[in-house]
This record gives sequence, structure tokens and C-alpha cells, in this order.
Amino acid sequence: MSARKSDDFIADVEVQIEWYAVNANWEIADRYLAAVEAACQLLVQHPLLGPVAGFSHPRLRGWRFIVVFRPFQKHILFYEIDGDDILLRRALHGHRDLPRRLVEPPETN
Repeated sequence: MSARKSDDFIADVEVQIEWYAVNANWEIADRYLAAVEAACQLLVQHPLLGPVAGFSHPRLRGWRFIVVFRPFQKHILFYEIDGDDILLRRALHGHRDLPRRLVEPPETN
């Protein structure tokens, strides 16, 4: 298995890194990125680890999720299993209206 990152996933992570850099500092932003990358590597090893999210929107059916490691456990990575790949779809803060946010482009998050 390998992990592929969608453009939306990359944009979500970049937005969050920028937020941490501005509102905390670059060290926290780097820790966030490391936690996201660690979660991605775990998914490559254990793709069925994340449960199916259960959203009713047709575009989101079958999407799975995993919570990012501490101290960023309020952040959720959404992904699909696509053959021999994990397709990372989105990376969002869990306190958002997720079903709505997941179908919107990243720049509106």
C-alpha cells in the first residue's frame, strides 16, 4: 500500500500549518505536520484502521477517517481505500460542520 494525497488534502494541511505558524509558532506547525505524516504512515501499514465515516452525501460514502495523534487529536484525516492505495481526501478540525465542509473546497474552510 501507498498513500496518495489529494489536492484538497494538501490544501487543508497547508492552511492548518499556516494557521499554527501565525497563531502559535513554527515549532507547533512542524509538530502538526509530523503528526499528520505519522497518521498517514500508520494508514499505509493498517488501511482498515479507520472506521467508515457513515456520511449520507453520495460523494462521501465509503470514506474512512483517523484522528491525528496527540496533541492534535481534534484533527481528522479522511481517506478512501483505492485498490492498493490509500487516497487521503481531506484533513479538517473535528469541531466543524464536517458533512458540509467535506464537500466544499479547502479555501472556504
